[in-house]
Amino acid sequence: MYIPELYKNEDAEEIRDFIRRNSFAVVVNQTAGKLWATHIPLLLNVTAGGKELLVGHVSKLNPQAESFTNEAEVLVIFSGPHAYISSSWYDHENVPTWNYLAVHVYGTVRLYNHQEAVLSLKKLVDHFETRSEKPVRIEDLSEKTMREAYGIIAFEIEITGVEAMKKLSQNRDNKNHENIIKELHKTNDNQAIAIAEAMKKNRTT
Repeated sequence: MYIPELYKNEDAEEIRDFIRRNSFAVVVNQTAGKLWATHIPLLLNVTAGGKELLVGHVSKLNPQAESFTNEAEVLVIFSGPHAYISSSWYDHENVPTWNYLAVHVYGTVRLYNHQEAVLSLKKLVDHFETRSEKPVRIEDLSEKTMREAYGIIAFEIEITGVEAMKKLSQNRDNKNHENIIKELHKTNDNQAIAIAEAMKKNRTT
């Protein structure tokens, strides 16, 4: 990913938090001689030794599953909020642009056996069921239902590289920066408001 120096994010803890909050990712690799992408949730795990892993699964019916082998390389894209920035919001002539947050992760695959796959499903379900009034638990599902676990390929991705973009009008002076935030809030668009809040936080850190 091309990242101008001004927009580069190298804050490791902030990047980890971003990945956890935007965990529905796009996994990209070469499959059968062409680029292939799958949208899936991934959990970020940090081992006691500090190794960072992304854990998830795909259906065995997904053609991309054929290329998920041990040591296979993948690109994982995490997208955050984004918003159009009109140059009419500046006090000078300029071109419109787009503000956004994104993280690209590079890594290598390790396939899970069936027992590891079921454990990874439990962790995934437990994580996303925390807000449910009546949380589903893998342990409570019937044997018949759990047969579906044989239809997935579960894996972990050991992170080997990270590129993080934080484009939040860092190149604008305080007056124009504040006006962009004000105009973003006027849109009443959730993504635009999220970018406005990210801009405020970034300018004060």
